[in-house]
Amino acid sequence: MRPKISAALTLASLLIAAAALAAQSKPVPYPHRAPVAQYLMPRAAEIALARSAAPASVSGAATVLVLSRHGYETAAQGTNGFVCYVERSWMSPFHSPDFWNPKIRGANCVNPAAGRSVLPYAALRTRLVLAGLSQTQVLARLKAAIAAHQLPPLEPGAMAFMMSRHSYLGGGGSHDLAHLMFYTPVINPQTWGANLPGSPVGMLGQLAPAPIEIYIVPTRRWSDGTPASL
Repeated sequence: MRPKISAALTLASLLIAAAALAAQSKPVPYPHRAPVAQYLMPRAAEIALARSAAPASVSGAATVLVLSRHGYETAAQGTNGFVCYVERSWMSPFHSPDFWNPKIRGANCVNPAAGRSVLPYAALRTRLVLAGLSQTQVLARLKAAIAAHQLPPLEPGAMAFMMSRHSYLGGGGSHDLAHLMFYTPVINPQTWGANLPGSPVGMLGQLAPAPIEIYIVPTRRWSDGTPASL
């Protein structure tokens, strides 16, 4: 029996090694930043997409940001404290294969607390990317900014709407799941009952390198009121 066991273990080792080699040789779909122009949108279209992140009762009175070649700029000044904008691929996790995907368009509308304490992370990350820094450099600069207390601490109650049926977050689909996002300090996911059988709450992970975790709750409708599948 021992020779057979040894042969089986050897075969298993060879199969594992072959699978690892195949994974390493698989090309990364977006290995580098695309030309900046590919991440930009016509101004009117970007404003409309940004506002579609939340119901009109929220986004209609929100401030709207649009992406320029150097970062986000204000396209419309709001009155309710919410801020709507369209995230690009570099807001994905740093290990994501879509980090440089120029097709990503994530409509987001943050409430006042998130606008003051989460949006600055997105704004800085965007400026660093558009300045030509690599992923490694962006991550290092963000860590340095956090260590130097150059970014605000997370405020309680920070949340966001991501209910646009026109967003594209990768994965081959035309849009993403209609959902609300909640930003918390790094905590035990069980505090939110997240990722448990039957629970509608999901934990997306950390807004690295910031000490902020993201939880989502799906909604049954898109921001325009049409049904959304869960």
